[in-house]
Amino acid sequence: MDSVRSPSPFAAAPRGLAGLRALWPVIVGALAFRAACYAVMTAAAVWNERRPAPALPDLVLSAVPYVDAVARANYVLWLVAYVPLALALLWSAPRLFARYTVTGGLVSLARGATLLLTGLGAPPPQVGGAGIAGRTFGEVFLSLLSPWQVFAEGAMRAYLTQDLFFSGHTATTFLLVLYVWRSPRLRIAALAAHLLVVASVFLSHLHYAIDVAGAYAVTFAIFALREGWPARDR
Repeated sequence: MDSVRSPSPFAAAPRGLAGLRALWPVIVGALAFRAACYAVMTAAAVWNERRPAPALPDLVLSAVPYVDAVARANYVLWLVAYVPLALALLWSAPRLFARYTVTGGLVSLARGATLLLTGLGAPPPQVGGAGIAGRTFGEVFLSLLSPWQVFAEGAMRAYLTQDLFFSGHTATTFLLVLYVWRSPRLRIAALAAHLLVVASVFLSHLHYAIDVAGAYAVTFAIFALREGWPARDR
């Protein structure tokens, strides 16, 4: 017997400005939860950066050239690829955006936990822990919580080289793909942005290949636990 598909969340009311007005407490609460989870993950990343760890051989990185220009622009590229699509989801389906935001917070917590479990050294040509030498935990932590210092002053690239398993760039953009999947226009844009971000991760040698593979596995598992197994179109 064929299963009955639930109505698309992109067709449900309220949406647009009316949806934002009706659901703003839910949206603000979801954003606050995600911000708190991000802070916890960042604290784990800063602690992990001070732990000596070896660099590892990587089959993909050995075949992909390091491009310094991509490495320097990597976080800004993620911002440009990610934020407009997240805002489009907020406008098109505010309630779904709130669920997506909470799931994103759970992914951040999972990432913080995996960072603490096993230390990995930075892929060449990066040098693990070099950026935080002589700086206090609080100084680095607060810098990484400042959007200005992260995107305008390159705090992430300066301080974090060992926040590796699993890839946050891959996880955040893949999670967005999963949540916009039932909107054909947003799906295509999100897929293109995701693939561009993953390519930049490899070209900047920001992560090992296992970090990218792990991001898919953990992110999809958390998504499925929250939203159920994605239904097939018939």
